[in-house]
Amino acid sequence: MKLKILPTHLRDKKRYLAFQAISEIPLERDDVISLILEASGDLYGAYGTSKLGLWVVKVWNCSSLEKNVVKGIIRFNREETNAVKSLIPTITRFRGKRVVFQTLGISGTIKAAITNFIKLKPTDE
Repeated sequence: MKLKILPTHLRDKKRYLAFQAISEIPLERDDVISLILEASGDLYGAYGTSKLGLWVVKVWNCSSLEKNVVKGIIRFNREETNAVKSLIPTITRFRGKRVVFQTLGISGTIKAAITNFIKLKPTDE
């Protein structure tokens, strides 16, 4: 028996948050995922984190010689916008080093988040 796909009008609506992280040490995609999930678990617990529907869509390394900068996009449930926006600034430490997460903006599509907030050069993709 084949599973039926949930119709679009019954699915949760999603939003996309563009963020930037500046850290003392380089961050990888797995590091960003663990930081976000750990901060969410500390702030909202397991039940609250599951309601957020967090998913790291894409992470770009935008480091220069003097700064370790990472930009990325997080997908989450539309109803939890304020909870996710308040979660991002609570991430301050990674392996004992300082890290600063900033929200660049929120969008309804991945493409709009990239063009409006991430603003990558064609060579960065």
